[in-house]
Formats: sequence, C-alpha cells, structure tokens
Amino acid sequence: MGEFTEEERQILAYLRDSADRGKRYFRARHIADALDLSSKQVGTRLPELDEKTEDFEIEKWGRARSTTWKVTLST
Repeated sequence: MGEFTEEERQILAYLRDSADRGKRYFRARHIADALDLSSKQVGTRLPELDEKTEDFEIEKWGRARSTTWKVTLST
C-alpha cells in the first residue's frame, strides 16, 4: 500500500477481511461501527480509496436510506 492514513488502512483491512469471507456489499455505517469511526468518515474515504488502491474496486451500488457500496477484490 502507498500513502494511506491510519483510518484508510483500517478501512482497507476491514474490507479485505470481509471480502476474503465472501462479503461484497457494505454500508458505511456498518464499517464505521466496526472500526469506531463515523459513517461520514467512511463514506467520504471509500471513493478516495477506490482511486488510491488497486487491491479493490469500490463502487457506489445503491442508495436507499444510506449508500450501499460494492467491493470487489482485484485479481
């Protein structure tokens, strides 16, 4: 990984662990709860992380009450 903040490293580790277990869809608030961050912190960083890392493809998938993010591990 390149130049990542501590929060970005935490989010990436969470996504990697979850994706390894087959999970592909996330809500920022669930990631935030698991990492003791705010959902705004996570939601703001997910699109930035998509640009900064080649390990994942992170895309906004749907928006109902909150945005759902689809995360795919790159091969």
